[in-house]
Amino acid sequence: MSAHFFVVTGGPGAGKTSLITVLARRGFHTIPESGRAIIREEMQSGGDALPWADRAAYAERMLQRDLRSYEDAQAHSGPVIFDRGIPDILGYLTLCSLPVPPHVAAAAKAARYNRRVFLAPFWDEIFTQDTERKQSQTEAEATCAVMFETYIALGYEITELPRADTARRADFVCEQLAI
Repeated sequence: MSAHFFVVTGGPGAGKTSLITVLARRGFHTIPESGRAIIREEMQSGGDALPWADRAAYAERMLQRDLRSYEDAQAHSGPVIFDRGIPDILGYLTLCSLPVPPHVAAAAKAARYNRRVFLAPFWDEIFTQDTERKQSQTEAEATCAVMFETYIALGYEITELPRADTARRADFVCEQLAI
């Protein structure tokens, strides 16, 4: 387990990336969400490893990128904040009613983060859709619930982020990390 690796998870449009951006400005080493980068790459190249095309291929691409990010982050001694973690891929596959390949389950069990995981709850007031985030409100709420269940099943402890502006959320995370 990497005790200095912290995950921010939840459904789409819950303010995770905005929080990660503020934490980066405050000097934390942060790891961006792999999903959005893969969507942009696939759309530019005409590929189909997309959540609305080949979901299994999309999950495999996320796993490859997240494992590489996890390994690269080992070089940092201070806190590292991840915009989603490898267990999110398990949650994604579950949400899509796809089988979880054994290597994905093994990766989620082997690449451990700090036991405390920050969950950005669904928040209707800030939820939006865009060209990369096409999920409906119902799908976003279901994603949040699946991520909660996935991390709990893997032995993590969930700390829910407050429904507050991004600066206050960042303050909350810093307090929780005793920084």
